Amino acid sequence: MSNLNMTSSTFGIAALVIFILAYALVIAEEFIHLRKSKPVLLAAGLIWILVALLAKSKAQGKELLEHAIQHNLLEYAALLLFLLTAMIYVNAMTERNVFQALRAWLVKKGYSYKKLFWITGFLAFFISPVADNLTTALLMGAVVLAVGSDKPKFVSIAFINIVVAANAGGAFSPFGDITTLMVWQSGHIDFFGFFALFIPSLINFILPASIMSFAIPNETPKGTNETVQLKQGAVPICLLFLCTIITAVTFEQFLHLPPFLGMMMGLSYLFFFSYYLKISGRRSAENIGEFNIFNKVARAEWDTLLFFFGVIFCVGGLGTIGYLAYVSHFLYDGFGPTNANVIAGVLSAIVDNIPVMFAILTMNPQMSDFQWLLVTMTAGVGGSLLSVGSAAGVALMGQSKGMYSFFSHLKWSWAIALGYVASIYSHFLLNG
Repeated sequence: MSNLNMTSSTFGIAALVIFILAYALVIAEEFIHLRKSKPVLLAAGLIWILVALLAKSKAQGKELLEHAIQHNLLEYAALLLFLLTAMIYVNAMTERNVFQALRAWLVKKGYSYKKLFWITGFLAFFISPVADNLTTALLMGAVVLAVGSDKPKFVSIAFINIVVAANAGGAFSPFGDITTLMVWQSGHIDFFGFFALFIPSLINFILPASIMSFAIPNETPKGTNETVQLKQGAVPICLLFLCTIITAVTFEQFLHLPPFLGMMMGLSYLFFFSYYLKISGRRSAENIGEFNIFNKVARAEWDTLLFFFGVIFCVGGLGTIGYLAYVSHFLYDGFGPTNANVIAGVLSAIVDNIPVMFAILTMNPQMSDFQWLLVTMTAGVGGSLLSVGSAAGVALMGQSKGMYSFFSHLKWSWAIALGYVASIYSHFLLNG
């Protein structure tokens, strides 16, 4: 017995309603300003209460319940430890002025609006595979706001471009998005297998960007003389982050160990380096005092990490009741894997790609590597169709001071949809 098979029971239907209501609050975060972790954490607890009550009526319900909880906890623990390490490194680089220095350098160059549109888009596309799409979007968004705050139309279009580019760039790297990370850690695609999506992802970004670029004014903003000094240890921390990524890949590729073990070992590199910064007599008092590694732990995106817990346990609870087996049969057996994976990408724009991908991984339909790559890409880039479809879009709406909104993004959704279709078509041509 793989699930309780009680989707039509009163408690089963109640669990589904609870999840829908909780996710409605997540989608409305922009408007009600309720942190997204709060409703899903409550929903997860309520759903598992119902699962436990349903399990009592089954002969092997207790064993199934224990197995399901252990499975979901293991999935979350692996994700948590991996992301926590990445977030701590990103926070350390932020504190050492790495991203601020890049922003100041770009602003100082005095590029035209059109050049800035393309530069921030390409940087988002190529930084996202390493620094994740959310961090990348916020960094590039700060650049756009610094030079175009008096041009709301430019800010709006440039932000849309950054969202599309960051999501597309994150789709061809295990480090670029939560969904790619989950697929990598599940073992369906190895590390280097993701790079087969590079050209389709690039097309996904280039096509809508080319269309939107015609709406960018041919003007040059006023340059500034802002300079940002890198703090002591900034470059070594960047190199240590690269070493951490290499360690995680080595653990997975050659030792067949989970990538989170490699990331946790890489975190020790930063811990030792922070110790060196504190005891080194060659560091200034300012830099020694400021760099506290446990401050970086405290500043991790805990709302996001707790949101992942809620999502994984909500979806896991529904799967234990039997809903995921039903959906898997309906989509993958009824429509076929290609159509199902394309639909999953569109759903990720509405529901968010994390629960969609976790549901697919939990259903574990029998698919080829080609199809796993397809759903990895569609779930990653499908969120670009709407501003609320990805963490990058939601974050930039908050950063834009009203210049980038759900409806300003919706105005260009047709162009983004063209890129979505073109990326799928190119995947079939290149990898099919």
